[in-house]
Amino acid sequence: MKYLDFKNKVKDFPVFSSSQLSAFGEKEAVLRNQLSYWKKKGLVLEIKKGLYVLNEHDRKVTPSRYFLANQIYAPSYVSTEFAMGYYDLIPERVVDVTSVTTRKTNRFQNPFGLFIYQHIGISCFDGYRETKDENNLSYMIAMPEKAIVDFLYLNLGRFTFNRPEIFELSYRFQNLDLIDSEYLLNLATLFHCKKLVSVVKAFIEFINTQKG
Repeated sequence: MKYLDFKNKVKDFPVFSSSQLSAFGEKEAVLRNQLSYWKKKGLVLEIKKGLYVLNEHDRKVTPSRYFLANQIYAPSYVSTEFAMGYYDLIPERVVDVTSVTTRKTNRFQNPFGLFIYQHIGISCFDGYRETKDENNLSYMIAMPEKAIVDFLYLNLGRFTFNRPEIFELSYRFQNLDLIDSEYLLNLATLFHCKKLVSVVKAFIEFINTQKG
């Protein structure tokens, strides 16, 4: 298959996988070899093994990194630092796309950046919502409270529950009027971790001092 024909078949797809190639009426092995060649030429970009997008000049839609994060490693949803940046809960610009998953911890580097996935238990895989990016592509992202709870859980070693000032001095949390303290604590109980509950209670105390 010529690249022009291939481009016309996939240009409307935000991403496409090697498993879809058999639908094009060509031998899959031949198309895989062509994909490898087009990748070397920069015509096709590999997001992870077996998942691709066309180069920026030929694709109709450029998928957001939020959408890609869900596609690269599933099940997952965007959370922790990247989600906190999305909600403007921290002032820093977060470059790496961070997510949580029920699968093993993993990371993927590709032309769109670094995508980091951290493991949480199935019982904790909650507190997220579906939304759409600028291209109307759906993706899952943590609620503001769950982004914070996931972050605290995955960084428990950095926190001491009787030092609430660490949340302002070290992490510079902001815009905490968005946070529902009761929901925050309920989400923390999903992890069945006493230290996390203690840290979240200290965080709620910190929220109350900020409101005062």
